[in-house]
Amino acid sequence: MKSDKKIAVVDFGGQYAHLIASRIRRLGAYTEILSNEEPLSVYESYAGIILSGGPSSVYETGAPQLPSGFFNTSVPVLGICYGHQLMMRALGGEVVSANTKEYGPAILEIENANSELSKSLSLKTKVWMSHGDEVVRLPNDFQVIAQSDHCRYAFVSHTSKKLYGIQFHPEVTHSEEGEILLKNFVELCGASATWSISQFLEEQIQTLQNKVPSGKNVFLLVSGGVDSSVAYLLLAKALGKDRVKGLLVDTGFMRKNEVKDLMDNLHQVGFDLTVWDESEVFYKHLQNEFEPEKKRRIVGDLFLEAQGKATTSLGLDAEHWLLGQGTIYPDTIESGGTKHSHKIKTHHNRVPQIEALIREGKIVEPIADLYKDEVRDLGRKLGLPERWIERHPFPGPGLVVRMIVSPKTNPPPIDFAVWNNKFPKAEIKILPILSVGVQGDQRSYAHCAVLSDFTSDWKELDQLSVEITNTKKEINRVVFAPGITHFEREFFYTKLSLDKEHSDILREADAIVNQILYEESIHNEIWQMPVVLVPVGLRENSYGVVLRPVESTEAMTANFYQMNRNILSQITNKLLNLPSISLVMYDLTHKPPGTIEWE
Repeated sequence: MKSDKKIAVVDFGGQYAHLIASRIRRLGAYTEILSNEEPLSVYESYAGIILSGGPSSVYETGAPQLPSGFFNTSVPVLGICYGHQLMMRALGGEVVSANTKEYGPAILEIENANSELSKSLSLKTKVWMSHGDEVVRLPNDFQVIAQSDHCRYAFVSHTSKKLYGIQFHPEVTHSEEGEILLKNFVELCGASATWSISQFLEEQIQTLQNKVPSGKNVFLLVSGGVDSSVAYLLLAKALGKDRVKGLLVDTGFMRKNEVKDLMDNLHQVGFDLTVWDESEVFYKHLQNEFEPEKKRRIVGDLFLEAQGKATTSLGLDAEHWLLGQGTIYPDTIESGGTKHSHKIKTHHNRVPQIEALIREGKIVEPIADLYKDEVRDLGRKLGLPERWIERHPFPGPGLVVRMIVSPKTNPPPIDFAVWNNKFPKAEIKILPILSVGVQGDQRSYAHCAVLSDFTSDWKELDQLSVEITNTKKEINRVVFAPGITHFEREFFYTKLSLDKEHSDILREADAIVNQILYEESIHNEIWQMPVVLVPVGLRENSYGVVLRPVESTEAMTANFYQMNRNILSQITNKLLNLPSISLVMYDLTHKPPGTIEWE
């Protein structure tokens, strides 16, 4: 990209680093991701610099730093979360482990509305926090712009040097006026409008034509979701349809009637699609596995083996065919794809074999720089039908990551009595299984608290959920049990296996839920709704279903969706009519601290 007004995002390994870049691009300024170890001259060549969040603590030995003299640069610098703490400490302030860790929404109160960065912000605005450390003393000549209930120095500035530090995350959509703040920073940097999806499309076509020269073609692994569909159309536009083939691997963990529906729909938009049934192989290799990371690695490896079988069968030799994937940014960032990042989960398209092929230049990922909202924008420009663009995201490993085969665990001894006065009708139990979450940019594997149906007020449910996950590190998720006001018995654990019998149970439950979403016309209000099968029920030899509807735009953060209680009752009753299901739960967890998927 040719521009003398680029903004750099220095990546400290936080899950939001590339999201910051994406948000700035959507505001019309071009961004580039840099490491924290560039020479000073590189940083000074930009119109402005944003320091990302990260999983480390700035006071720890080995925590990522910046070169000496960095903060003497003449360009504006905005430090976010870890970047804010790093700036404060480097200039003489103090950072410590916070007494109250904040993961989720907070109210920011503006004290100084005259700052160039706070202009047009409301005096009270909702922001998104995700931190366990905090600044307790400012360096000289910094002033407070805003604070939150638990964070005195949530927004500070050194006006003459144009240095700004914020503890919250303006780049996520849950910071309601975050875009205003970022736009203020772009203006402060004098950055010109140099980025658009149209420009990306034009440049990516040229890039793909150079990467896949004549004589080579692309064999694309297709899941049927919007990512792989857009990747296919982009490759077809760049290379011509005759040079792109799609492979859909039927893993046995697809949704009900999914393969037939995909075949019908994808052929309508001109896909050259081959379906390869590997369900028996997947069942055989996964049946007794329960560890989330291992499950994903097995799925990734089996995908590659299936691709190898299919290419051999179809006569597609490696000399003339590259492997294509619909990988997008969250896949690589959450898999530990940046220098300082902690692995949150390995995506099936980021297993070691795939990484090796990427290094060898044998993988084509045409949309790997985009987030989900940008992929959808690109899909519209490429002519993908709107009904396909708005499909709920579905994970590549399919129902494998929605069947929690965790062994029975002993719930930690936690005293929930602190909430008895505030929520006297609430009962709180803990599920005897573990699920994946993300807290402070790091992967967590912890327990889930279950609330009774003590109120119909979503705000009360949300408040109790956030308080539990903020104060009890052993808990990374909170659900409630619709219709159950009192737990009359303990939970029963019944072992689950990754086989056809159990995936059929989940397929049926998932189909019931999705049918009601469409019938009640709320499908488009929900960004994604995993339906999860867990080995916990209210009677012997039965299971539980977790409903996980979320609101999001880019998958890096999410709110739980507040469903109409009549619709929720309808879903609950139909699920409880299934012979194997005795418990329905509704996930109240934001992301963070819970991931969207349970694994």
